[in-house]
Order: sequence, then structure tokens, then C-alpha cells
Amino acid sequence: MPSQEALRDHPAHPVDEAQPAQPTPSGRSWLAVESAGHRFLFPLTEAGEIFPTVPLMPLPHAQPWFLGVANLRGHLHGVVDLGRFLGLTAPESVREPTMLVAFNASFEVNAALRVDRLAGLRGEADFSLEREADAAAPAFVGQRLLDATGRVWQEIHLAALVRHEAFLRIVG
Repeated sequence: MPSQEALRDHPAHPVDEAQPAQPTPSGRSWLAVESAGHRFLFPLTEAGEIFPTVPLMPLPHAQPWFLGVANLRGHLHGVVDLGRFLGLTAPESVREPTMLVAFNASFEVNAALRVDRLAGLRGEADFSLEREADAAAPAFVGQRLLDATGRVWQEIHLAALVRHEAFLRIVG
């Protein structure tokens, strides 16, 4: 299977007919998630439907972070463990029920990210800037933000992630 077509194998079908959520008038908004003991923010306009974890069909010779293929509303989606893809290891005590966050259907990529926990919706007013995006980091890594309690949140640009070479190369 060609590496760039691995996640684009099947025709894209909208998972959710609803329009993607728009940023609040006060600024940007995110879906907050936790994976491997770390906190991440997905731009709300780039995230798709959220699913409970479903049975997966593993693929032989896939990268360890590619968990397999799931049937989500009748369409096959490749499932990527976000923490493993980023090279993070969570303490066993952090493991909680998992969820799948699909990419916005407009990306035409049938894929979902497995995260440990959803942490709600957040707006720009909920954070202060800790650090701008690192120029040496992959394009999908955005700003690091601090919430009111001082916890660090890393922004992940899903639109850039679906074009990232390593993300598209699921075969090891």
C-alpha cells in the first residue's frame, strides 16, 4: 500500500453533517484533550466528530502508534494513538477511558486520534501564552499555552498533522 495513500484509501464521506464549530467572538477556540499524561488543544474548526473507543482491526507491519482501522458510522478510519505518535509514554496511573477524535471531514482523511480523555471546550480567554511555536518543531506543533492554574497546554494543528510525512507513513 503506498504510504501517502494509507489514510486516504477510502472515499471521504462526511462523518457529521453539522457545520464545524466557529471560533467564539472573543478569539480562537479549541477542543481540549489529554493523552499520555499531557494536555493538548485541537483547533475546534479542525476537529471532527468524537466517538467512544470501538473495536479496532490491527494492520500487520504498521507503526506502533497506528492502532488499526475502526468502523465509525459505517466508514473505515485509521486510528492513531496521539501520545505514541508524539513519542510520549504515560504512567499507567494516567490511563483512563479513551475516546476517538476524528479529523474535520473537509480534510478528506478518514482518520481519528485516540486520546485518553476529553477535557472540554476552551477559548482564548482561558489561556495566556507560555511560548510561541518552536520554528524547529514540526509544522503541526503550535503555541504552548498556560491555563489559569498554571498547567501547560500544547496546541496541535490538525490541518498540518494530516499532511505531515511521518503521520502519513503508517507502515513500519
